[in-house]
Amino acid sequence: MSNNKQLKNKYSPSEIVKNVYSLVMTKITMPQARFVRRPIYTRGGVSLEGAVGLTTGRMCRFDLEGNKKTLKIGNNCEFGDYTHIVALNDVEIGNDVLIASKVFISDTNHGKYSGDNQSKPSTPPRERKLIKGSVKIGNNVWIGENVVILSGSKIGDGCVIGANSVVSKEIPDNSIVVGANRILRQYGES
Repeated sequence: MSNNKQLKNKYSPSEIVKNVYSLVMTKITMPQARFVRRPIYTRGGVSLEGAVGLTTGRMCRFDLEGNKKTLKIGNNCEFGDYTHIVALNDVEIGNDVLIASKVFISDTNHGKYSGDNQSKPSTPPRERKLIKGSVKIGNNVWIGENVVILSGSKIGDGCVIGANSVVSKEIPDNSIVVGANRILRQYGES
């Protein structure tokens, strides 16, 4: 291909129709958001707060408590396809957070597995008591593909969470995380 010719990213006619439908539905159902692609699945939508300028990919799923504000999304966040958030108690996502596809964030566990009164392995998981905690994600955070963020996590401002990572603890500001809670390095402004 010569330098004068460039591939153009054009939407197909069916994709244009889907995007127009999504835009209209966004303005009707979440007027504060920028663009929420359909389909999206939300249980307990009254528990969502903020989300000004939110953009989502397709097939996002929000499982919320339904009686109180349990999911707070900051301004100008972007979520990729298949982002799944469980917020039965307290999930807070800061401003300008970029989340890739297939990310799972949950403030809830089926059972307790440390300390006193642990769940019994003989009890089916769906019958174990739900243990609710919190998740905090700071501002200007980039979360890579297939990341899992569990209850008790606190991710500081400016962090990068590498693809396929698992976060279950506090991560300091400006950290790059890979694997299971492994801080690769911290960086600063130069």
